[in-house]
Amino acid sequence: MQPNSKIYIAGHKGLVGSALLKTLQGKGYTNFVLRSFEELDLTNQAAVETFFSTEKPEYIFLAAAKVGGIIANNTYRGQFIIENLQIQNNIIHNAWVHGAKKLLFLGSSCIYPKNAPQPMIEEHLLTGELEYTNEPYAIAKIAGIKVCESYNLQYGTNFVSVMPTNLYGPNDNFHLKNSHVLPGIMRKMHLAHSLEQNNMNAIRNDFAKIPVEGINAESGSEDILQFLAGQGIEKNSNGQVSLTLWGTGTPLREFLHVSDMADACVYVMEHIDFDDLRSTTSNEIRNTHINIGSGKEVTIGQLAEMIREVTGFEGEIHFDTSKPDGTMRKLMDGSKLEKLGWKSKIELQQGIAGVYKGYLQ
Repeated sequence: MQPNSKIYIAGHKGLVGSALLKTLQGKGYTNFVLRSFEELDLTNQAAVETFFSTEKPEYIFLAAAKVGGIIANNTYRGQFIIENLQIQNNIIHNAWVHGAKKLLFLGSSCIYPKNAPQPMIEEHLLTGELEYTNEPYAIAKIAGIKVCESYNLQYGTNFVSVMPTNLYGPNDNFHLKNSHVLPGIMRKMHLAHSLEQNNMNAIRNDFAKIPVEGINAESGSEDILQFLAGQGIEKNSNGQVSLTLWGTGTPLREFLHVSDMADACVYVMEHIDFDDLRSTTSNEIRNTHINIGSGKEVTIGQLAEMIREVTGFEGEIHFDTSKPDGTMRKLMDGSKLEKLGWKSKIELQQGIAGVYKGYLQ
């Protein structure tokens, strides 16, 4: 890419897309074509075709997707598979039709089998059944990998797929029902800490900034307390506050700061092509995608304690073992990308502290 190359970031307002834009700007790139969801519905085939024929972007970062945590994945199964397939197909196909020089497709670690050997390497793709709760989303992402791979082989395109581990960072989704685990725990713990300090103003300000259904800054204290109890945040008769989280707390998760993820994506776009990833010893070309991770993992219980340290919450943390854990372990093997020249830099505790500071602001 050149500093004035025309770059399209699909999903530039999201967690990954906003980090990509910031990273690219920091590296001196200046020519961006950006569209919000209100300006361009990526599930609309005709609208995407018109956009590409008019703008003709040279380099494309496909970071747009319908995403969420375990509850959202399991609840909106139809939406998660069809909308992601529509977004991917529309963008990848039009990138080929209109002669894009390169496309980077962002997937997810959930593409790997539920019981894949750990750490997960790229060759584990399609070797076993998927974890049930996020199966529709995972299938859509697997399809995206295969569309990129197949277009490369048939049409000679340069479409590269990267699979990030669990991401967190600025501009994350802190929705109490649809967020991923780290921002979800962080917001709940912030609310729990505010409650143990009897700081209802802080709780009302939180609801004013990030609305929740049925509750706002003007709601009565009893209504707020009842809502918090429904989120596992309760104060007993002695004034002690406890927080209950889903599952057993024992699943292991790997986390990567989104700034690291964006840095890796730009590195891949600048330095790694499809021809660098295809096998030269086999007629069967597959598993050309690249894992991106930190190589380090913690239990959900350990993650909660890390978040406790930065939020200042002093109450008890309980786990509701009647709720699902999801996949018990999802550690990515990032050696492929490391051999190609990139490695993560931001430590988890440092990253969590930075995210919480931004959340408070």
